[in-house]
Amino acid sequence: MSWLVPERTALVLGGGGLKGFAHIGVMRALEERGILPVRYAGTSIGALIAAARVAGVSLDEMERRALGCSKRDLFRLNRVGMLIERSRASSLYLEQPLRELINAVTPDVNLRELGNRLLVNTVDLERGTIVVWGLPGLEDVNVRDAVYASCALPGFFPPASVGDRVCVDGGTIDNLPTAIASIGVDAVIAVDVGNTDLGRAQDVRSRGFAAIYMRAASVMMHALQLNPLATWKGPPMLLIRPRVGHRDWFEFTHAEEMVQAGYDGTISALDELVDGPLAKNTIYPRRRIRLSVNKEKCICCGVCTTLAPGIMKLDSHGKAYAAKPEHEWSPADGEFVGHCPTEAITVESLASRRLTTRPAEQATVDR
Repeated sequence: MSWLVPERTALVLGGGGLKGFAHIGVMRALEERGILPVRYAGTSIGALIAAARVAGVSLDEMERRALGCSKRDLFRLNRVGMLIERSRASSLYLEQPLRELINAVTPDVNLRELGNRLLVNTVDLERGTIVVWGLPGLEDVNVRDAVYASCALPGFFPPASVGDRVCVDGGTIDNLPTAIASIGVDAVIAVDVGNTDLGRAQDVRSRGFAAIYMRAASVMMHALQLNPLATWKGPPMLLIRPRVGHRDWFEFTHAEEMVQAGYDGTISALDELVDGPLAKNTIYPRRRIRLSVNKEKCICCGVCTTLAPGIMKLDSHGKAYAAKPEHEWSPADGEFVGHCPTEAITVESLASRRLTTRPAEQATVDR
């Protein structure tokens, strides 16, 4: 990993609720390998953890707090607001518990005082635009206000006033702000914990408003994230996707598992990098895979050829097939595989010989 150590590297931490505790394990693995980012960028819990690290909070302290975090620490129903204001209530939960959590680990200073080391991704709710606090001209706001806004998932927590703007969770538009974080650096490490593997949710309707809302939000964020990664134009990117997709955003009993998943996923990604310089406009790690189609399962819908016309074709009977069976893919490739309505497309990792019909970013990490 000598390619990253002497270079200017940005670490981008995505949103994902409590699955974001995986970021702690990611940073531990990076620091064990001597990788110390010069810039941290984050959305939602990624912004919170990034701000804490820039402020000097140790990884041991972060992990201790993560393991001790309870539902009461974060979620207290806005009972009075919902009773009095009804549909005009600004949120389901109160602002104070989230504020207290943020204030405990972030400094009460302006972003300018952090020396351009922290970028906090939010959305201006009134203007409908991304606002990344910490960029030139957007530095004279309080770190705590910016981080709270980045964590303020619409409907769950009230919006925040940051400077003269009303802001909410940056994941509303961009859950993994890699493009902005890449300005002026030589490499980007991006950690996606929110939308790694949507899979098939079970019994969503019976689990209440929060589960339905978060499932819909995950689908939206996942879709918004696809194009920036598929069309990446920037310095070399290492995309880390820890195995956390099987957990809900707000599960409080699996913090230790999330931290370990972040550590393991990072070590795995680093170990897959080959020696030598890495190319611009390219996402790593790169893996050899083989595509195949089960003709009996294929229903001739053509979805795969629409989503990936350069990869998938239809034969004379309308059945799909891979125009080129073998490819070198990054974790960002192969999204179309998961959209096959009958799971007829199989991705085989040529390194592991393990078969899967899940999206390719998961297929190619199986060992």
